[in-house]
Amino acid sequence: MSLDNVVIRPVSTEKAFRMIERENKLIFIVDPKADKSKVKQAVEKLLNVKVEKVNIVRSITGEKKAIVKLAKEYNAMDVASRLKIV
Repeated sequence: MSLDNVVIRPVSTEKAFRMIERENKLIFIVDPKADKSKVKQAVEKLLNVKVEKVNIVRSITGEKKAIVKLAKEYNAMDVASRLKIV
């Protein structure tokens, strides 16, 4: 699996905005076969940031979501504005 195909799209819900503002986290829909390490590598490569932690959850619709906590030196709001989700 190529790192370019791991991240499908960012999530832009109300809860995602709260996590961006308060917890320095971004949420992405990812490939169902991706694991935490692949998601971490893909986000670091695609967005030029350092990832501190990745949590993976399944949504009710069956999509795989990755909650990515950025390192303290990076601001999730800045990254979100680059992705045009804010």
